[in-house]
Amino acid sequence: MDYQNRAGSKFGGGGVASASATNADRRERLRKLALESMELDKDPFWFKNHVGAYECRLCLTVHQNDGSYLAHTQGRKHQTNLARRAAKEQKEGKQDANTLGVNMGTQIRRNVVKIGRPGYKITKIRDPLTRQLGFLYQLQYPEITPGVKPRIRFMNAFEQRVEEPPDKNFQYMLVAAEPYETCAFKIQAREIDRREGRLWEWFDEDNKEFWVQMLFKTEREERYSGVPGLAPSLPRR
Repeated sequence: MDYQNRAGSKFGGGGVASASATNADRRERLRKLALESMELDKDPFWFKNHVGAYECRLCLTVHQNDGSYLAHTQGRKHQTNLARRAAKEQKEGKQDANTLGVNMGTQIRRNVVKIGRPGYKITKIRDPLTRQLGFLYQLQYPEITPGVKPRIRFMNAFEQRVEEPPDKNFQYMLVAAEPYETCAFKIQAREIDRREGRLWEWFDEDNKEFWVQMLFKTEREERYSGVPGLAPSLPRR
């Protein structure tokens, strides 16, 4: 067979590489280049999710292995987003911090020395009409910062880093108020009834007590939630 007239090939060279082989070689070269210039543990945009895949928080992409992620960091999309983010931070950094907070309506985060956890009391409750189960939380904040109101947030098991491995059967309710440490209550991973009168919070500024009531949806509501044509539950009277 005549090898002399084949485009881009020399005798004994094995022929021209295919497109897939070229891409694989390019990704491997980019991975080696990234390994020499960066460490994954120090990358603020690198994140390993609960299924073992790697995510880029900057570009919102998912990668099956570290090599794919490292090759992505050397690509045009990631580099373009890095340049845009750097330009945005440089533009915002030129403004005075006080002016930035007033103009944009944002609150400047302060370094506050934590003084410990608040006292709390938990009561199990059941709605007498709907038979819904729930909890009533009472937290004491005698040294709370003036003008600050406690805030709550629900977090699933895969967002926290305290209990490893995460248990999908549980979720957490977080309560934050400066200068106290944020406390979390571990509850069942059931859907919370967020309708008016079911999930409510109230802060007694005189006694410095924070009250939170939460109720889980009934098993029927959880099972048929979002089913087309199903009549919604009647409001409590």
